[in-house]
Amino acid sequence: MSSLPTPSEQLQILRRGTDGIVPEEDLLKKLESSATTGRPLQVKLGLDPTAPDIHLGLAVVLRKLRQFQDLGHVATIIIGDFTAMIGDPSGKSLTRKQLSLDEVRDNARTYEEQYTKILDPAKTKVTFNSQWLGALSFHDVILLTAHVTVARVLERDDFANRLAQNRPLSLHELLYPISQAYDSVELRSDVELGGTDQRFNILMGRDLQREYGQEPQVALFTPLLVGLDGVQKMSKSLGNYVGVSEPAESQFAKLLSISDDLMPKYYELCTELPESMYAPLIAQLPMEAKKRLAVEVISYFHSPEAAQHARTEWERVHSQHQLPDEVPDVDVSRSQLQEGRIWVVSLVKALLSCGTNEARRHVQNKAVALEGAKVTEVDAQVELKGGEVLQVGRRHFGRIRLVD
Repeated sequence: MSSLPTPSEQLQILRRGTDGIVPEEDLLKKLESSATTGRPLQVKLGLDPTAPDIHLGLAVVLRKLRQFQDLGHVATIIIGDFTAMIGDPSGKSLTRKQLSLDEVRDNARTYEEQYTKILDPAKTKVTFNSQWLGALSFHDVILLTAHVTVARVLERDDFANRLAQNRPLSLHELLYPISQAYDSVELRSDVELGGTDQRFNILMGRDLQREYGQEPQVALFTPLLVGLDGVQKMSKSLGNYVGVSEPAESQFAKLLSISDDLMPKYYELCTELPESMYAPLIAQLPMEAKKRLAVEVISYFHSPEAAQHARTEWERVHSQHQLPDEVPDVDVSRSQLQEGRIWVVSLVKALLSCGTNEARRHVQNKAVALEGAKVTEVDAQVELKGGEVLQVGRRHFGRIRLVD
């Protein structure tokens, strides 16, 4: 391991883009011990496959795990197939819907296809926590829970708030942090990574390792990436996300929609560029900074060639007001026409495969154009002959094809 950075240098690398290392001095000690003994650290990240897509928000912690790999340590992904059927209550005001085993397995397969875009598959261990949690008897569970007090579990703000507001709090939810903590005992992990919303669960792992006579893991927390709306954390359910498997053109357009205020944090968490490179660019040329950000992200998840093509295509369409190279057909039944006209909302629904309310909002927001002409009246009936190009927002184009 002599060719690797020194423990102090490793710590400096790992500090970037974190929101706390608990305790930091213990991480340095573990890094020093690893350098002396040649034993790599066991670094754990748990993923509950509750949704099939990985977005840039989740990629933040995956990239941190990749840093540990590059520094010579062992990365272990725990697919929480068992805990996903409980549902992580972190930050939730209501009991989460429990997933079926088939849903969990389907999502887990999709996860693996995506996280290998970030992690080195040859250096990644993948395991499922049903292997040990599913094997526990009821007697074992009682012995496990004997190590944790009710008062400790109720220190969680979300649990305490729900009780104070007389909202339901199911007993199985109280078992979630204990189950996740037991993963750390089973793996004898040295470090566990997670977003700041996982603070309670990960610190519980330290407590439980102590109870089982193990050296407590270090907890390393990464910030929650704010979504494209600039308000809430990135989430597929909120529609404010950039998926790591999305087409490059879609990623580019979405990243150009973020506010200037978000750019420093996106650069810090989603790229490897030093602040000395991106800070002056943001201050002097914010639009160019957004384009550079998008190119960096797309180069990472696709390729530099794909990133450059996405930039060229976006500039051709939006700066030069030309159509994309490929405009998909949007089938519209002739039976929907009345005297050759159709409600504009119906067209938007056909292009976006969305509901009526969403389609109406696009029209009201002046985001709809037919053959380059804005349509701003939500009750408008537009004439169709076939072949017209419909545009919604900056990213969605479709060529009308009339079908019988």
